Amino acid sequence: MKAFLMFRDRDFDPRRTIPKHEPALTQDLELTTLFNAMALGDEVLFDVARSAVLPGADNDLSTILYRQDILRDCLKQPTIVRDMYAIAVDAIKGEKKSYRHIFTYPGAVLNESVEVLQLFVILLQRLKNIADKHAGGFESDGFKTFFAMLQRELNDEYFARVEDQLEELTFSAGVLISAELGKGYKGVNYTLRRNADRQRGWVQRIFGSKPDEYTWRVHPRDESGAKALSELKDRGIDPAGNALAQSADHILSFFSMLQTELAFYLGCLNLHEQLTRKGEPTCFPVPAEPGERRLSFSGLYDVCLSLNLKPRVVGNDVNADNKDLVIITGANQGGKSTFLRSIGLSRLMMQAGMFVPAECFCSELCTNIFTHYKREEDLTMQSGKLDEELSRMSTIVDSVTANSMLLLNESFAATNEREGSEIARQIVGSLLEKHVKIIFVTHLYEFAHNLCEKKMQNAIFLRAARRTDGGRTFKLVEGEPLQTSYGEDLYKEIFDGYSRTPNQCAV
Repeated sequence: MKAFLMFRDRDFDPRRTIPKHEPALTQDLELTTLFNAMALGDEVLFDVARSAVLPGADNDLSTILYRQDILRDCLKQPTIVRDMYAIAVDAIKGEKKSYRHIFTYPGAVLNESVEVLQLFVILLQRLKNIADKHAGGFESDGFKTFFAMLQRELNDEYFARVEDQLEELTFSAGVLISAELGKGYKGVNYTLRRNADRQRGWVQRIFGSKPDEYTWRVHPRDESGAKALSELKDRGIDPAGNALAQSADHILSFFSMLQTELAFYLGCLNLHEQLTRKGEPTCFPVPAEPGERRLSFSGLYDVCLSLNLKPRVVGNDVNADNKDLVIITGANQGGKSTFLRSIGLSRLMMQAGMFVPAECFCSELCTNIFTHYKREEDLTMQSGKLDEELSRMSTIVDSVTANSMLLLNESFAATNEREGSEIARQIVGSLLEKHVKIIFVTHLYEFAHNLCEKKMQNAIFLRAARRTDGGRTFKLVEGEPLQTSYGEDLYKEIFDGYSRTPNQCAV
């Protein structure tokens, strides 16, 4: 049996390769905050969220839409999804409490496997009952296929047969084994036999003819005879014990995969509930094929910032369709870095098949997402900050492919304006030729201004808005780069605060 809730035709592999640039991506986009919100302390949910979101660029359009439909069902039926997840967890915990993997002698293996399978049968019946009662309330192909599989494979005949066989394997009426004499009169070909009496009605068992039989009884104090008899019994039931253990492992693998694949959607439910309580908007994005040059949204916000703040955060509206380069300039602490992070997070969430933090969102798929953010001074570095920045950029360039996205945050600011602008110009120009989409937050006025003067049809220039009194709106609007970042606003805010009375100072 297969769940097929992450891919239409294969299992989800939680151990699949994470991108090599994962540490930078996690740090720059604050992905740990996102994963913690999805997990709510559950290690399985955290690991699955990480292994589903980070390699999301590998997913094609069909897979993303497939998961979106399943997630819509989950949002409509969260209690049922949580119940199914709990069933899978109970199965895994119940198996771990058994001693199947401790004992090696056949009798113990068989007995423990019978107990585990009896538990599994109860849990499979619970899953089947959910399918029977609630399958009609699910609309996605994924859940329809899953419930149809449960109803087809786990019918009443299946449960009756399994329960009967498990009862028989408790050997309440004794063990029936056949054997042959081999060389030297040693026993060979030990075979476990079904008790023929179980197949006959009670009338036949009482009044019917019985085959000839010979009985040999071991004296209660005959330890050697009891040991020999036990060895004969183990030889007979050993194949059955192994087969039963394999059956238990097979069903366990189904429950394990069901837990893993439902964990992704459970993480999405956890995140959605937190955002809904705050009144934050979410939507299912409209993905487009790589290379279609789509990027437009309204109400887009940084989900990680929202998770860390009590009030709602400011969203932004941008139409960057048919644009390959987005240059963002403007006032310090005006929301530029937050906006950049919101795009990266939403792209990753979209490509994993999740909803995104926006009122509406449309974007083409990326073959990969890279970040290049400025780093704090590291006293252990063997070279200067500019060398460190260029080294990281070189690593990105070695890995970048067509239709990738690169997010740059104040890159190449570790040197003077002219040198930094020239480095930025050459790198951005080369990457655009390779069909890499670039979103660049920069204070390099010469670089941004020169690009703006070229009237590039594939570029859009955004600026962090500022009120006339110096206040920040945290909104980005289309606008040409300005030669100032209004650093004096921050200077006045900080040093005016020192000149106030203690009761006037804001913390």
